[in-house]
Amino acid sequence: MKRIAVVCANGKAGKLIANEAAARGLDVTAVVRSENQTKAQHVLQKDLYDLTAEDLEQFDAVVDAFGAWTEETLPQHSTSLKHLCDILSGKETRLLIVGGAGSLYVNPEHTACVADGPDFPDAFKPLAAAMAKALGELRERKDVRWTYISPAGDFQAEGEKTGKYILGGEELMLNEKGESIISYADYAVAMVDEITEGSHIQERISVVRK
Repeated sequence: MKRIAVVCANGKAGKLIANEAAARGLDVTAVVRSENQTKAQHVLQKDLYDLTAEDLEQFDAVVDAFGAWTEETLPQHSTSLKHLCDILSGKETRLLIVGGAGSLYVNPEHTACVADGPDFPDAFKPLAAAMAKALGELRERKDVRWTYISPAGDFQAEGEKTGKYILGGEELMLNEKGESIISYADYAVAMVDEITEGSHIQERISVVRK
């Protein structure tokens, strides 16, 4: 049985990932700063930045569900990910990151991304830039068994769970209906599938609803 830690498990994505993993019989620890709101069997009440290598050494996989939305906290996408990478450096433990869609490429040459498009909302550009910077720094880490999972363009917190999705790579994908959409619930399914069956080590992958 795989042992999983979900960091920032009380967040919208983290909670669904923790619950999905627990429902499938995985041994799940919710890493939270306040009272646990998930169905995880175990709780580690600690701030992400206070986590140590010893805290995470027992796990087969660590899910990074950290999110920051305000201008002053956006740099924490980089600093929080660097901290997790540093304490998992050289370990067999996998690090799986809840990523963003803004950095997905929209051309085969991989020179233009979603966030560069004219239709991308200005309000989300700082967030997309911060997450893209963190991804760029992550790509330099050859000492960590990381996997970065980008959602589809329309990432729906309250969307339904279908359990069906298409797995892609670095480029923005559309489904048969021409949509780039996925619910948090289906994203959680994809995340747990990657933990249990996937082997995309040091790769960025993406998911869209089938």
